[in-house]
Amino acid sequence: MGALKVIALLLLVELALSARLPPKSDVSFSENYYVRWANDHTRVLNGGSEMQLVLDKASGAGFGSRSKYLFGHISMKIKLVPKDSAGTVTAFYMSSETDKHDEIDFEFLGNVSGQPYIVQTNVFANGVGNREQRHYLWFDPTQDFHSYSVLWNKQQIIFYVDDVPLRVHKNNEAIGIPFPKSQPMGVYSSLWNGDDWATRGGLEKINWDHAPFVAAYKGFSVDACAGGVESCSAPKGNWWEQEAFQSTDEETKSKLKWVKDNYMIYDYCTDSKRFPTTPADCGQF
Repeated sequence: MGALKVIALLLLVELALSARLPPKSDVSFSENYYVRWANDHTRVLNGGSEMQLVLDKASGAGFGSRSKYLFGHISMKIKLVPKDSAGTVTAFYMSSETDKHDEIDFEFLGNVSGQPYIVQTNVFANGVGNREQRHYLWFDPTQDFHSYSVLWNKQQIIFYVDDVPLRVHKNNEAIGIPFPKSQPMGVYSSLWNGDDWATRGGLEKINWDHAPFVAAYKGFSVDACAGGVESCSAPKGNWWEQEAFQSTDEETKSKLKWVKDNYMIYDYCTDSKRFPTTPADCGQF
């Protein structure tokens, strides 16, 4: 066995034992992504290793992946809109973009200058969402780039902020809850005007005197299976299929508890106004 194969095997063994995400190399924006709308509201910098989306009164902007994926690890390094970003929404998400779509969302909700950013996460399966959670971030996401990522396999979806697990969404098909596992999803991001709902329920509007609003991105590599059910559902020995990533270990549970106890501000599971009967998947962690 060659030296490179030995190193690769040792890396897989280490990952299986530690359930840690592997490091990812950066690639240029154009290798995996393209501008989907408002090209004149984007800026590609540093030879394509960084790009920016711009929002002003005329338009926002968005980009998407060149491929669709079924299972894997998707991440992006983002520096969010600074200062008074009230009413702006920076979205980083996966979607099948079908009639009964599957979707996995990060939405970063802007704020009046000096207030903490809120990140809203959600999961859709067969067109049904209503699985929102909201958290404050424990740092200022406008001062530097931070990694936001999704680990997605047949058993669970884990949202990460840097290396900290923010949320786990389990496959609860056994109790009748649909789970996204059959529709390939593209990876997308956009910066847009959401001031009818994003900040204090729409009470805080965008102050266009502070435009243009800019969100910056880098780290455009994707580590996922590009294709559909036939090519991606059969076991292929990918690292995200390893046993260590099929369930939530004690270290991950401890970090999730820390995030929940200190930074969670909304959970659909405890919203009795929206759900007089607690959703069946709550308590299945």
